[in-house]
Amino acid sequence: MTSNPVLVNPDPHLCAGNGECHQPAQAIPADIQETIVLAGNPNVGKSVVFNALTGLYTNVSNFPGTTVDIPKGMLPDNRLLKDTPGVYGISNFSEEEFVAEKAILSGDKIINVVSALSLERDLFLTQQIIDYQKPMIVVLNQMDEAENKGLRIDVPLLQALLGVPVIPTVAVTGKGMSDILPQLTKAALGNPMTDCPDPEALRQLEDNPGRRLQTYGSRRQYVNSLVRQVVSQMEQGQHFSLSRLMGQLFLNPVVGLVSGLLVMLILYQVVGVWIAGDLVALTEETLMLGYVVPVIQKLVGSVIASNSPIYTILAGEFGVLTMSMQYIFGVLFPLILGFYIYISLLEDCGYLPRIAVLCDGLLNKIGLNGRAVIPMILGFGCVTMATVSTRVLTSQRERTIASIILAITIPCSAQIAVIVALMALAGGLKAWGIFIGMLSLIMIGLGTVLNKVLPGKSTSLMLDLPPMRMPQMKNVLRKTWVRTVVFLKEAAPLFILGSLLVSVMQVTGLLTLTERLLTPITVNLLHLPSEAAQIFIMGMVRRDFGGAGLFFLSDQLTQGQILTALLTIALFVPCIASFTVICKERGLKESALTLLGSWAVAFLIGGLTARLIEWTHIL
Repeated sequence: MTSNPVLVNPDPHLCAGNGECHQPAQAIPADIQETIVLAGNPNVGKSVVFNALTGLYTNVSNFPGTTVDIPKGMLPDNRLLKDTPGVYGISNFSEEEFVAEKAILSGDKIINVVSALSLERDLFLTQQIIDYQKPMIVVLNQMDEAENKGLRIDVPLLQALLGVPVIPTVAVTGKGMSDILPQLTKAALGNPMTDCPDPEALRQLEDNPGRRLQTYGSRRQYVNSLVRQVVSQMEQGQHFSLSRLMGQLFLNPVVGLVSGLLVMLILYQVVGVWIAGDLVALTEETLMLGYVVPVIQKLVGSVIASNSPIYTILAGEFGVLTMSMQYIFGVLFPLILGFYIYISLLEDCGYLPRIAVLCDGLLNKIGLNGRAVIPMILGFGCVTMATVSTRVLTSQRERTIASIILAITIPCSAQIAVIVALMALAGGLKAWGIFIGMLSLIMIGLGTVLNKVLPGKSTSLMLDLPPMRMPQMKNVLRKTWVRTVVFLKEAAPLFILGSLLVSVMQVTGLLTLTERLLTPITVNLLHLPSEAAQIFIMGMVRRDFGGAGLFFLSDQLTQGQILTALLTIALFVPCIASFTVICKERGLKESALTLLGSWAVAFLIGGLTARLIEWTHIL
């Protein structure tokens, strides 16, 4: 009756993991009347319950002394609700268990969410909280899936045996959710195990690794006896059989590989081609550049002379009011909206974890786990959006590795279009072989170095694999909208700042100066014409600008020079949109190091490629 222990809950709790909230913030008053703590195992629907009770309006902060996020939200009557990490038990053997234990022991009342699909597993934590004598209620979630599985649960008997209120729910549809808060008034201490010592002695006992097994074994036997009394098997339903069959097939190496490739191709086609290409062409070029930007320029020009520096800063090519609006609403909004809809569907149907399982072994070799497959594939559509998607990774270390690999080694769809167009001029299959081989080696080498240098190690995926289920579109759309709106609220000031910086550089001549400073590098190191410096400068603004510049310069270049320039641009500094998002996601220090590292890698590999081609005459 326990679920397959494979993968962590794919829901990233809408947070970047750096202490920043990615949900609308709600003011937390100082005069809290009561603190309620939400506790439960992974994959029991705890996040859905938390969002339903708080209305998705939460604050998130790190637990003191840790990097673990604690979402908080207000309940009626001035009560505070705290979420906790999904854990199987409370102790101090890991950061998550330490945080969960401290939060539970400090709470006034506990809402313990358990899955009706895995009572043997989940009631262990329930009984542990009861043994610690904390007033609590139990939310028995996923009752619909238990019925489809053929399980009959005697809820009144379970309530009597535990000694606490038990509320059956189906959180994704809202069934039973309205009963949770009224039942909090009936929170009870529950029935501790007969051989359980007092709560303080129990905590000391379970914090001792050598003696922990004494209580673990007896509690496990006690919980198993409870489950045998309250759970019986009915005839299995057809829906569950189909769900189970699909879940098993998608983990089969052959079926899983084919389906995974198909899902990734659809993701690339939807987000990387249709949205990043066709839809963004409509929203950015037709709507923003065709209508909105000209209106802004006309309004600014009516009060400021069009040849003045202030006009250039406000409404010029890189203007604060023009380029930032163009990016935010013409590029980012459709990209983020489309990405979150797709990812939310994969999350809620239970398929996203299975993709991660299939790729876990390969990605572990470069310091990542299976979850990183989503940002990596999405990066070929838009590195900016892929950087946002690193939030699905579970540790700061993995987010750092993924963000750096994305920024340096993965070309976006705009660059890929130019690369495809120029490869025939660069030497066809030979050029493709060198290009893909170099990028692959750099990605593997960079990931390996980062994996060795950064402290820690890749997190394991040996947790719960949720069942396959039909996504609830109401939940998908609500989650998508909240994530999209909040991301734009956070990103907009940084994009405006980036536009201001570039436009000031243009007005003061620093942009031209930077171009001149790059000329010796492009000529002496990369063996390219001096005009090639322009493509790197424009690539800093937008990657497709740099690619387009190379396309127009290609008639002046040899095959070897085209390939050298393509490799250098692909590895060069991410565009201002990507860099701004990296700053927001990873912080200024890490972003600056990524920026400098991308310059070093790009010019080093470009220089080596130029000399390799000259020495071998391969092109």
